[in-house]
Amino acid sequence: MAVEMLSYIERKSPVHQLTGATKLICFVLWSTAAMLTYDTRILLFLFGFSIIIFLVSKIKLKEISFVLLFILLFLLINNLAIYAFSPQEGVKIYGTSHVLVEFVGRYNVTLEQLFYQFNITIKYFTVIPAALLFIVTTHPSEFAASLNRIGISYRISYAVALALSYIPEIQRDFWNIARSQQARGIDMSKNERLHKRIKNVASIIIPLILSSLDKIEIISNAMELRGFGKNKKRTWYSLRSFQIADYVTVIVFIAILIITMVVTFHDGNRFYNPFIK
Repeated sequence: MAVEMLSYIERKSPVHQLTGATKLICFVLWSTAAMLTYDTRILLFLFGFSIIIFLVSKIKLKEISFVLLFILLFLLINNLAIYAFSPQEGVKIYGTSHVLVEFVGRYNVTLEQLFYQFNITIKYFTVIPAALLFIVTTHPSEFAASLNRIGISYRISYAVALALSYIPEIQRDFWNIARSQQARGIDMSKNERLHKRIKNVASIIIPLILSSLDKIEIISNAMELRGFGKNKKRTWYSLRSFQIADYVTVIVFIAILIITMVVTFHDGNRFYNPFIK
């Protein structure tokens, strides 16, 4: 069985023991801090701290490796696009220009541009692993209860939980259909040419869509029969009360956000500029 992506991974770790509401609040605080600052010192600290949290969670890198590789590909494309459309953005921000490699026109490679794109890369490395960690350490039902606890409608919360719960289901259906197709002689292995493999994989899409629509109808009918959405409020089986560890964790992340904002904006500029002596 292939490893399921973006599904809940049960472990006994301090991160798993925190409530879903705590992890959601901390993730929002963490993302806010990482997105608002361009101070390289802060970003490196957040990146190092995220690695520590990842180790504490006991989640193995191989369990989210496929998603990380996909994100790294997107990050590479994003960096290339930034350079293609705004190759002098770093020069505009930092006010100096140290040319490393000369190209045609404005496409000179400058130290400022590399430093600016390095900061953007660190932002991705800081926020995205935290987002993945939040998803794989929080049970979908508890996540829905957490969303509802912070004021989001329980209908929307439950829809989000269903979407997260359905990701592993889609993956299982995909591999089951793929094995059925292979049993009928449709080769999807590395022995087949790339364009042929893509065509064979595409033949799975229609059965997968039909299977998904069938499950959606079954779930919708079951929810309607049980009167889902009739009342304004609902209780949650997976809702957990805050413990001391939850309060301490939230306080720590609030402190991180405050320190980040103070260090970032103490001089009125959120960009750390090492080029000015």
